Amino acid sequence: MYKVNVNNLFPFSIEERADKIKVNNEEIVIDSVSVGIDKLSVLVKGKVYQAEIVKADRGLKTFVIKISSNTYTIVVKDKYDELLHNLGLDEVTTIQISDLKAPMPGMVLKVFVNVGDLVKQGDSLLTLEAMKMENIIKAPADVVIKMVSINPSDKVERNQVLMTFE
Repeated sequence: MYKVNVNNLFPFSIEERADKIKVNNEEIVIDSVSVGIDKLSVLVKGKVYQAEIVKADRGLKTFVIKISSNTYTIVVKDKYDELLHNLGLDEVTTIQISDLKAPMPGMVLKVFVNVGDLVKQGDSLLTLEAMKMENIIKAPADVVIKMVSINPSDKVERNQVLMTFE
C-alpha cells in the first residue's frame, strides 16, 4: 500500500496487486506504453493521457509529472515511511554536516569554492594531492561555505579541518 499526495492537496491510497491497481479502494485498469525516455502514453478508463516524468528524486520519493499541459508534484510514501513517521523518526534522515576534514595527508592543489558559496552534494570543493595522485574532494551534502581554512600549496594532515559549512 502506498500513500500518494498530489500537489500537497489530493491524498490517495494505492494498492498494487498483480495486474490490478486499487486507488482509494476502487479497482482501476491502467495500461501504459513507453513512447520515449521518461514519456508514457497511459490509458485509464478508456481515455488516453500523455505523461512525462519531468523530475524524479527516488531517494525522497518525489516526482514532478506533466500530463497534457498540467504539471503535478507527487510525493509517495510506503509502509516503511509511515512506520518511521509514526515513530517520529522521519526527520532524522536529514544530513547535518558542519565541516570537511582531510581524508588523508597531502597537498592542496586547487580550491574551487569561496566563503558564501552555495554548493550542491557532489560539487567539487578542492583538489588534494596525496601519494602523487590528484583527488577531487566533493561536497558531502548541499551546504553553504562558511570558512575555507586552506589555500593552494598548503600541506594538510589527516583529519585537519579544511572547510566549515553553515
